[in-house]
Amino acid sequence: MSTSAPTPIIELDRVNKSYISDALTVDVLHELSLRIWPGEFVAIMGASGSGKSTLMNLIGCLDRPTSGRLLLEGKDISHFDPDGLAGLRRHVFGFIFQQYNLLPTATAAENVEMPAMYAGFDKSTRQNRAHALLTTLGLGERLTHRPSQLSGGQQQRVAIARALINGGRVILADEPTGALDSRGGRDILALLHRLNEEGHTIILITHDPAVAKEAKRVVTIADGCILSDSGVAPALPTATDTPDSPSAHEKRHVIDLMETVRIALHSLRANLFRTALTLLGIIIGVGSVVAMLALGDGAKQDVLTRIQAMGTNLLMVRSGAPNMRGSGGSVATLRFEDAEEIAHLPNVRRAVPEMTGGVTLRSGGNDSQSQATATTEGYPLAREWNVEQGIFFTAADVKSFASVAVLGKTVVDELFGPDVDPLGRMILVKNIPFQVIGVMATKGATPYGSDMDDVVLVPLTTGSLRLFGQRHLRSINVEVEELDEIETTQEEITALLTARHRVVDFQVRNMASILESATETGNTMTLLLGAIAAISLLVGGIGVMNIMLVSVSERTREIGIRMAVGARGEDIMTQFLVEALVVCLVGGVLGVVGGLITALIAKLFGVSAIFSPLPVAMAFGFAVATGLIFGFMPARKASRLDPVVALADK
Repeated sequence: MSTSAPTPIIELDRVNKSYISDALTVDVLHELSLRIWPGEFVAIMGASGSGKSTLMNLIGCLDRPTSGRLLLEGKDISHFDPDGLAGLRRHVFGFIFQQYNLLPTATAAENVEMPAMYAGFDKSTRQNRAHALLTTLGLGERLTHRPSQLSGGQQQRVAIARALINGGRVILADEPTGALDSRGGRDILALLHRLNEEGHTIILITHDPAVAKEAKRVVTIADGCILSDSGVAPALPTATDTPDSPSAHEKRHVIDLMETVRIALHSLRANLFRTALTLLGIIIGVGSVVAMLALGDGAKQDVLTRIQAMGTNLLMVRSGAPNMRGSGGSVATLRFEDAEEIAHLPNVRRAVPEMTGGVTLRSGGNDSQSQATATTEGYPLAREWNVEQGIFFTAADVKSFASVAVLGKTVVDELFGPDVDPLGRMILVKNIPFQVIGVMATKGATPYGSDMDDVVLVPLTTGSLRLFGQRHLRSINVEVEELDEIETTQEEITALLTARHRVVDFQVRNMASILESATETGNTMTLLLGAIAAISLLVGGIGVMNIMLVSVSERTREIGIRMAVGARGEDIMTQFLVEALVVCLVGGVLGVVGGLITALIAKLFGVSAIFSPLPVAMAFGFAVATGLIFGFMPARKASRLDPVVALADK
């Protein structure tokens, strides 16, 4: 080994440090030059306000000089960026503070592991080293104890272990015995001597001459200047037992995500009431989106189902000119022959004429007001409406003016009751007897709210002659073969009837167009409901941002501690972003569950609701985006804190 003098491990060359406060410049250090050699035990002594703490912050890369040079092993680090300085705090320096600066929510082992986590060590490695250090320092049975469960001397030992976990080539001890009794102070000083013997460079900051005498060299400082230096000869270098670390090439790393999540959960548990309020905003927002979209989709599907029940491949030809109001089928513009001609057009499967009018029904002692529809045998196929009991009347029944009727479910219930078989029974329609030969399946309500099951269906000829006394039709339902050509067929029907009537005294309605319009309207309403619900999610996101900003303010000292042990700005930003994400993810899961339960309860009470994965995924995605967007500003604020200012926060 060479006996030549080594390069100073720390060198300050004419360093000045000034602070600006209320437009006033305060000079703290003045043209200060100092060399500290590897393996030295140096005490920097001075009264309060002498500048010794500022000097320690500069040496430990917590602060920068206003002017002058700060060299580490001959390399000028005065102008390192924040991440470069954080790297030096991780791998070169170890801090022992007077007030210990341990995280109150973390165990002794977790406090010690913290610098190793930011240095990129895996969980097993940092746990093993933390346990070994604490055991060596006599805290093997206190690994899982939190700071509040440890004495002052034990807390200071934890701080020493934390300073050593990444090697701690330079130990900066700021009044390490100031908060301890005499016995505890002696123990800590004995530990510092032992560390110095093992090769660690010790820089002891103190105002106590008795403590300063423990060092091999005493530098006295007053008013930002060095008054005296007991010795400037370099110490012989001694090998240090430093663990292998990623610091050799200062590789960038991503801190353990699970560890970050664990830290986030610790922080959230520290203030459960505030966390619960924040979660509530996200839960309400996500739950509202899920429930409103499910109910909106249900309402839309309900309307579409009712329209589809009327037939989606139908063209409805109604009497009366398009601009004629209140015709209600009383205008005699459509006849049976029109239906026969329409049936011969291309793409027309069948044309079913209809006459409709209000009638009085009677069976035994029961009367009922209903709607009678006189039509032909093709009605069930054109309307896509099945017969549930019995049969529908045939072409022969229409031709022979048969007095037979097929009833809707509502009519059956009103005339006979739900438990009576109506087939074969006689009813009076306008005091004219008809025999019941069939019962239609339940159809439900139209999109306009009328009951399609409140109807009596009779042969067209019988209805025309015996019930209505007229030959003109109320409407013609045209069933097409190919739905894609329905618009062409509509134009052909319009041209045919215009030629026959010599005037446009009819209306042709396309059920497919009505269905499309209803679908678009339903989609618009669903989006509107989703947007209204999303507003509550936005409000919840603002709540997350406010809470995280408050959290940054309350945890400024914690941020300072993490930065002092080597956390980069991006590490702090990641931690607070993860905390915001954890809140939003937990709130999102609970909100999705709550929204589904709400929609299910509504469904049990008869409200239509459709559960689909897309609204759930959208709501959950919004929750994640909320965490990222509204957590960014607080996280950015935390990452930009000055380590010295953050550590000084009470």
